[in-house]
Amino acid sequence: MMRRCALDLVRRCSDSRRTNYLVDACRLRYGYKQNNCPPHRGSDECASTINSPSCSSSQSYATSCATWPDTQPRENPSSDMLIDSFGRFHNYLRISLTERCNLRCQYCMPAEGVELTPNSNLLSHDEIIRLADLFVSSGVDKIRLTGGEPTIRKDIEDICLHLSSLKGLKTLAMTTNGIVLAKKLPKLKECGLSAINISLDTLVPAKFEFMTRRKGHARVLESINTAIELGYNPVKVNCVVMRGMNDDEICDFVELTREKPINVRFIEFMPFDGNVWNIKKLVPYAEMLDKVRQQFKDVRRLQDHPTDTAKNFKVDGHSGTISFITSMTEHFCAGCNRLRLLADGNFKVCLFGPSEVSLRDPLRAGVDDLELKDIIGAAVKRKKRAHAGMFDIAKTANRPMIHIGG
Repeated sequence: MMRRCALDLVRRCSDSRRTNYLVDACRLRYGYKQNNCPPHRGSDECASTINSPSCSSSQSYATSCATWPDTQPRENPSSDMLIDSFGRFHNYLRISLTERCNLRCQYCMPAEGVELTPNSNLLSHDEIIRLADLFVSSGVDKIRLTGGEPTIRKDIEDICLHLSSLKGLKTLAMTTNGIVLAKKLPKLKECGLSAINISLDTLVPAKFEFMTRRKGHARVLESINTAIELGYNPVKVNCVVMRGMNDDEICDFVELTREKPINVRFIEFMPFDGNVWNIKKLVPYAEMLDKVRQQFKDVRRLQDHPTDTAKNFKVDGHSGTISFITSMTEHFCAGCNRLRLLADGNFKVCLFGPSEVSLRDPLRAGVDDLELKDIIGAAVKRKKRAHAGMFDIAKTANRPMIHIGG
């Protein structure tokens, strides 16, 4: 009943303005480095390989793999600063603008909160623009602004205006919790914000308050509808799925895509310091997909780009799409093209890797762009082939997600 009420609320807002570790069976059986199907095999055949003797998982779920091109497209980087020792070209930079947030999501921040970096140790507006310009001039063509919550930064419009004017930048995106987005989005779009991801983990207002430790469910729905009205297509909705918390709402979220240009992105629960990660809370991608297919019969796999973090699907007849971000059970490290600049100026080449290098300190020490490029390039070259796997990640010291940036 509560879920139906929530869905009704979504429609009204629109009108008014336990699990075992899964093995990537395709990779095991065919020896492919990417999470892709073997040549000339479709997703249905890949699904059948999950129960193959070559798969060592003790529990299997029906899944599917993308049919990838035999040859991945090559970029033409203007600098080898962004190419790691495995030949991956990194043209996507995520910039955390702040460690502060107006929510306290359980998977992002410890219950007791976090110690915030003093403002004087955070990157200034001019430092952000200078570093971003350095990355873009070297081949980065997509920047995503994250936090914390990026919309609470007072100079967010000015930052967007300056970043969107960088020559060579094709996409300026933002990930936000949507609490104050509705009133700011028209101006942000004028300033060049071209793509938007809004986090929403439940359609039940009371559950939202429990999961985020704050009120604001209706304001997030308003922001989603505002983004649609302003012409963002798709409006991406990020949903972190946790067993016993919101896994019963998966199909309700799929319903959001029926009549609206929404891409719901179901994200596997990931371990970070302070979020009390437990494998029992993890709902693997394949299990989520099974739930969707049990209720929606015509679910087809879409073609993924080799650097996509998500496995993309569409329910026939729906305006929007659904995606699964499978960082834990089927990692996508082989196609990773992402780098991270944290709010305190530290540079991180892998979300799950503990290694960081400061760009703020040499920047403030007066080094020139060539020296900064050397520091960045050396860090990129040290990037590992893949992350350590979810069990080792859970035991490895890393920052809380609020410090890293969503």
